[in-house]
Amino acid sequence: MSKTDLNAEIRDFLSTRRARITPEQAGLPAYGGNRRVKGLRREEVAMLAGVSVDYYVRMERGGLAGASESVLNALAEALRLDEAERDHLFALARESGAHGTQRRRAAPTAVRPAVQQVLDAMTDAPAWVRNGRHDIVAMNPLARALYSPVLAAPRRPANTTRFVYLEPDAAREFFVDYDRIANDAAAMLRLEAGKNPGDKALIELVGELSTRSDLFRRRWAQHDVKFHRSGRKRLRHPVVGQLDLDFESMELPSAPGLTMNVYTAAAGTPAADGLKLLASWVATQGNLPTETAATSAG
Repeated sequence: MSKTDLNAEIRDFLSTRRARITPEQAGLPAYGGNRRVKGLRREEVAMLAGVSVDYYVRMERGGLAGASESVLNALAEALRLDEAERDHLFALARESGAHGTQRRRAAPTAVRPAVQQVLDAMTDAPAWVRNGRHDIVAMNPLARALYSPVLAAPRRPANTTRFVYLEPDAAREFFVDYDRIANDAAAMLRLEAGKNPGDKALIELVGELSTRSDLFRRRWAQHDVKFHRSGRKRLRHPVVGQLDLDFESMELPSAPGLTMNVYTAAAGTPAADGLKLLASWVATQGNLPTETAATSAG
């Protein structure tokens, strides 16, 4: 990310955050009925954050380098940032201060054998590992079966966000809550871009999605960021039907940059029965696509 790109990223993030807050929400009097800006004015954000207007204007123009932790926290409070947005703000500030000197970190593309052993030991739960740009790095057999629609295309590494935006018909059929999934995917990529702006493959992915998907361009322009830690995922599998699964996403301390996703269902629920049926189906298949090849050898 160039200095110009970084300044634009900071400007757009801060301006979109203040645009969503009304004076009434911020506890400020709104004088007159003809405000020329959507949301808060720069001077109002500066007052709420306890900094001068000139200083806030410099920050919004990209000047986060040298901003203290207390100033960034005050700005986060003024803009009512959630945890992911606060994390993104601090990441942008670090990048602004270290620009030109920070070592670029490539996203991992493989797991250690021990991690694959952990995945394979989970015989009753689909489990898989992704990197920060949403490439599928490793899976257990049940996850390969569950995500067979995502793995159907021959391109590798398979990428869940590319599937969501560039194969929208298949993705809408697979993800019951497609609109939310699409929003989350773009927001998660934006968060990763703030943490690792020098990832060339991530830059290329965002460029590809922006070029080929109008929906992605709109979502990306919103500058939303989001953590993806736990929740409910509703999938419509072509063989076993709809599965309403709980998921947990866990970063791997021994493999920085990688996240393990595990899907489960409460005992006695239709989803638990569906996972059992999926496991039985896997046992009868000999050529399911994998994370390394669209079809297995044989």
